[in-house]
Amino acid sequence: MAGPSTISRLRAITMMTRVLIVDDHALVRAGFRSVLSIEYDIDVVGEARDGREAVDIAIRESPDVVLMDIRMPVVDGLEATRQMTAHPRLRATRVIVLTTFDLDEYVFGALRAGASAFLLKGVEPQVLVDAVRTVAGGDSLLDPGATRRLIEAYVGGCSARPAAAPVLPPGLTAREVEILRLVAAGLNNQEIAERLFISPLTCKSHVSRILAKLEARDRAQLVVLSYETGLVVPGHSNSPLGVLPQE
Repeated sequence: MAGPSTISRLRAITMMTRVLIVDDHALVRAGFRSVLSIEYDIDVVGEARDGREAVDIAIRESPDVVLMDIRMPVVDGLEATRQMTAHPRLRATRVIVLTTFDLDEYVFGALRAGASAFLLKGVEPQVLVDAVRTVAGGDSLLDPGATRRLIEAYVGGCSARPAAAPVLPPGLTAREVEILRLVAAGLNNQEIAERLFISPLTCKSHVSRILAKLEARDRAQLVVLSYETGLVVPGHSNSPLGVLPQE
C-alpha cells in the first residue's frame, strides 16, 4: 500500500473520482470514508445524514459517484436518487445503492429511478472500491444472482398469471429490440457482436441509439426496462447478468 506522500503525489497527477457518502449512521459513513480515502484516485467530497442533505450537497459538489443508503429519515434514498437523476446538473453523477438485504423493494425502486448499481453493506472493502471505480468509469455494476432475484420478485416474476405479449418500446428497430434483449441478458458488446455477426463498433452504436431513444442513463436502466416490458420474462432462464460494460 502506498504511503501518504506517495498517495498525495499520485492524486496530483490523477483524474480523481469524487464520492459523496450518504447514510444516517455516522459509524457507517466513517467506515466507508476510511476505506475510500486511502485510495489515490478517490476523493470523498462530502457526507450526508439523509436524502435531503444528500441532494443539496450533490448539487453543490457534483460528485461522480454517490453511495446511497435507502432507509433514512427526512427523505429516503429512493426519493433522493430520483431527485438526483432528474437534476440537470447531476447528469454525470452515478448512484450506488447500499442495502442490508438484496431482496429489497426499495432497491428495485432506486434502480427504476436511475441508480446504476446496488451493493450489500457487508461487502469487502476492495469490492466497494472496485464498485466505485467501475460505476465512475461508465459501467453498471449489477450482482448477477441478486439482481435477477430482485427484478423477478418485483416485476411480477413470482405471480402465476400467464406471461403477456411483450410491450415493445416505441421507436426501436427490430435489430435494436434484438440487441436490447441481449443487453438485458447480460451480454457485453463483444458477445452481442459475435452472436449477431456484426462488429463491436456497430453494436456499440446500436446500444448508444437505444439509450438515447429510451432516455436511459445506462445499461442498468435498460435491464429493468426489458423486464418491465416483457422483453425478458421473469423466471425463465437467461444468460447471467453481471457487470454491464460501458456503451
